[in-house]
Amino acid sequence: MLQDLSTEGFLRRASSIVLDTVRLALRQPTLVDVKAIACLANDRRIAENTRRLPHPYTLRDAEQFICGLNMARRESAFLITYDDAPIGMAGIDWSTPEMPELGCWLGVEFWGHGFATEAARAVIDFTFREHDAAVLTAGARVVNPASRRVLEKCGFQWTGVELHRFTALGSSTPVDSFRLDRRVWSSLKRWRESVRRDDALPALFMPAAE
Repeated sequence: MLQDLSTEGFLRRASSIVLDTVRLALRQPTLVDVKAIACLANDRRIAENTRRLPHPYTLRDAEQFICGLNMARRESAFLITYDDAPIGMAGIDWSTPEMPELGCWLGVEFWGHGFATEAARAVIDFTFREHDAAVLTAGARVVNPASRRVLEKCGFQWTGVELHRFTALGSSTPVDSFRLDRRVWSSLKRWRESVRRDDALPALFMPAAE
């Protein structure tokens, strides 16, 4: 299945932006990452706290996600890597341009190490530096205090509770809504700055096999 999928057009246009933090590197996901993403995301504990992730999460889901990024241009997505190994995803959903939304998830074994906060700050810094967004939004299920703490550590302010549908749950559930204004972000520049690196992508990626 994967070997039959042509990657030439996708790879030619893939972004080479890399965000470096103290421990992490965030880069554009490519089709070579399909198997790693599927393995990480195929956990109900992640899907039930991430609005659009299905469960089970298959290789085909990962393929479609990566190719969709290239086609729709409605998301700024970064693969989070630690010691060069993928550990999760972070990015911005631009479906509503005036209210872009931060999203982030990590493989379960990487929870509790501060990686989510570190990755989220890198994406926030990149977004406010590279775009003219006045505000970022985000959400966390009311039963997910760890995600709420990440948002609070990134400067987000609580704005209320809303109902959102989660694909894996097959229903709507209460979500704490947050926002981060550009002026608040500007006052938090004591964060260690993430560094943008424009690296050339390898000329050829071989798709992962099952």
